[in-house]
Amino acid sequence: MDSWRAVGVPPLPGQGPEPHIRDTATGSVAPAAAGRTATVYACGITPYDATHIGHAATFLAWDLLVRAWRDAGHDVIYVQNVTDVDDPLLERAARDGDDWRELADREIARYRGDMEALRVLPPARLVGAVEALPVIDRFSRLLADRGSLYDLEGDQYFSRAADGGFGSVSRLDPATMVALSAERGGDPARPGKKDPLDCLVWLAARPGEPSWASSFGPGRPGWHVECAAIATEYLGAEFDVQAGGSDLIFPHHEMSASHARVALADGDPARPGVHAFARRYVHAGMVRLDGEKMSKSLGNLVFVNALLAGGTDPMAVRLAILAHRYRLDWDWTAAGLAAAAERLGRWRAAVSGGLAAAPGSAPGPQAQEVLAAVRERLADDLDAPGALAAVDRWAREPAAGPGAHASASLVRDTVDALLGVSL
Repeated sequence: MDSWRAVGVPPLPGQGPEPHIRDTATGSVAPAAAGRTATVYACGITPYDATHIGHAATFLAWDLLVRAWRDAGHDVIYVQNVTDVDDPLLERAARDGDDWRELADREIARYRGDMEALRVLPPARLVGAVEALPVIDRFSRLLADRGSLYDLEGDQYFSRAADGGFGSVSRLDPATMVALSAERGGDPARPGKKDPLDCLVWLAARPGEPSWASSFGPGRPGWHVECAAIATEYLGAEFDVQAGGSDLIFPHHEMSASHARVALADGDPARPGVHAFARRYVHAGMVRLDGEKMSKSLGNLVFVNALLAGGTDPMAVRLAILAHRYRLDWDWTAAGLAAAAERLGRWRAAVSGGLAAAPGSAPGPQAQEVLAAVRERLADDLDAPGALAAVDRWAREPAAGPGAHASASLVRDTVDALLGVSL
């Protein structure tokens, strides 16, 4: 499917440092990319409602990573999926008397618009589950060929016992895994399963639900195999970063990684030294409203498009999000948005004042320090609050005199290229 339109990214002098990120699987901060080409797979939306601030915060985090990678000299391949057929989508469509395909198309279009307004750089590939069904079927056949699938009343389940590395992403105990599986869309209590943590790979056709032909008969794919198949199809068996919200650590990212290890680890999933799937697992914290996690199931949502329709500057929304470290949980508040709008006004006034000066001189040391500080902060596990503080210091005392114009221009381009904020 089509991605959204890209914004221009101004060139910056020199090159940024190598970005480091915190890897969930190891708990350590390490280089985000292994080579010249940096690769990231981000789990996208299930399009049954509009983009809320929690979504926006997650995708802005990966936007910072992509910008930092590019500034460090990497070519970047960014792939994101859209789960355009799944239980929540079908349930919402049935509840509202809507066609599930029309609902998905409408919300995907709204999501694209929200990402454009927030100046999020688009993925090279935005891949829907429905269009990827042949890819998912081929991948599922690999799992079957490894003997890791079994039939349960026509449904195909993945046996987690097939993967000796199961649990290495989340590092959770089995009881916690079972509880989270039940909470997050799994079916650990289903009778007939070999293990409560075995997950669905192919759901046989149900009356009144969409289905497609496959190697396993008519039906539709499970969620975890969808991402494992799409990620490895477009990024290869091993890639740099698997990204998503912290609520995806288990079961989603654990299961997708397990699928890939079994299907692709040099043909022998029993070999512990053979790697497949992501080198790093990076997760954004949850956004709360009134102390509760912002989620569609709770209905305590702040929608991006509603804020924009009400006249909020999308750059203020972006700054309100960037004021928080991506991997920490935080609270969305009206006061936080107001503070972001005030910060945006200060920055714009400082840049405007500098640009009004006569052009001609090189930027002063303060502006060069802003560029260096923003680069250094983003390279340190995407420390956006630290980067914002560097711009704040400059905006309080912007350069004056012969180099004012060039200084304001450099700060403006730094904020645009690295933070994605248009001044």
